[in-house]
Amino acid sequence: MNYLKFDLGSLHFGKTVEVTLHGNAANVRLLDYSNFYSYVHGRVYDSIGGFITESPVSLTIPNHDHWFLVVDMDGLKGVPDASVKIR
Repeated sequence: MNYLKFDLGSLHFGKTVEVTLHGNAANVRLLDYSNFYSYVHGRVYDSIGGFITESPVSLTIPNHDHWFLVVDMDGLKGVPDASVKIR
């Protein structure tokens, strides 16, 4: 699967991840370390986010962990392109 991966590192509760899509609507998924591992290996996972048609979108970190942001086109046409800011 074609996806963008942003390794956000260790983030604390309440931090905000702002995602700006460039071009197409896309699936935006905020995943902790174990769920990212499951995503990469095609297993069941939980994420914050979903199908995003307008940006920027802000996602809030729910707990202290190591976080990843994935932007993919699963089921969609186009190539993922996005930028990320942590606030």
